[in-house]
Amino acid sequence: MPANPDLRDYLLTRRSVGLAFLQEPGPSEAELETLLTIATRVPDHGKITPWRLVIFAGEARRAAGEKLAAIAAARNPGLDEAGLEIERNRFLPAPLTIGVISAPRPHPKVPEMEQVLSAGNVAFNLVHGAYALGYAASWVTRWFTFDAEAAAMLGAGPGEQFVGFVHIGTPSTAVEDRPRPALSEVVTRWNGGN
Repeated sequence: MPANPDLRDYLLTRRSVGLAFLQEPGPSEAELETLLTIATRVPDHGKITPWRLVIFAGEARRAAGEKLAAIAAARNPGLDEAGLEIERNRFLPAPLTIGVISAPRPHPKVPEMEQVLSAGNVAFNLVHGAYALGYAASWVTRWFTFDAEAAAMLGAGPGEQFVGFVHIGTPSTAVEDRPRPALSEVVTRWNGGN
């Protein structure tokens, strides 16, 4: 396979753009189909498709936020109007959010951890796909990723869990890179177990 300098340079400089800096326009329906196709080309040992995707676009973004605000208010009766507004805007202003659900299946040769990692790869491919189409993205988890009632309201079924939400849109700002770990701090070479 020939070297791909453009892909290399992208991978060396990729940087998430926070939700507050993602705006319209978002992907068209044709671009969304391409994005979803890219997202689902991931390692999937056993070909069991242990993940699902939920799309939040248009008015569904605000509607999901309203339901999150109601759950948050029930959990925390002292939540003020500013806190409720934060919940209402969880999927705004980004024009598109895709929730990635880990949906593990019993399999004699594919442990659940591998299936969860496959779902994580779907989320990261969504990020890469968004950039490939000229958009920016941010993969996040929030309290509702781990709250059973909220996750179910957002589309997770029994035995499923969101691995995160990928917000996608046009960046309104250039984001500076953050410090990265020195390779010497995170990489070792195996020496035979001695």
